[in-house]
Amino acid sequence: MESIVITPKSKEELEKIQRYLKKEGISSKKLSVEEKLDLGLSEMMKEVDKIKHVSKDNIDKIFEGL
Repeated sequence: MESIVITPKSKEELEKIQRYLKKEGISSKKLSVEEKLDLGLSEMMKEVDKIKHVSKDNIDKIFEGL
């Protein structure tokens, strides 16, 4: 199954989203900053495997929104 990542604007918004998901019976996991960086690095490594070269623009796109 695919997943989605939601980045709330505030702690209050995060808590509101978590309450909603729990109420609806939807599983969720809060990611730490380190875990988000790990995801970004993982995406970058996938790109490297495909093209053998990653530009600064590609790196910026990967970390955009984290």
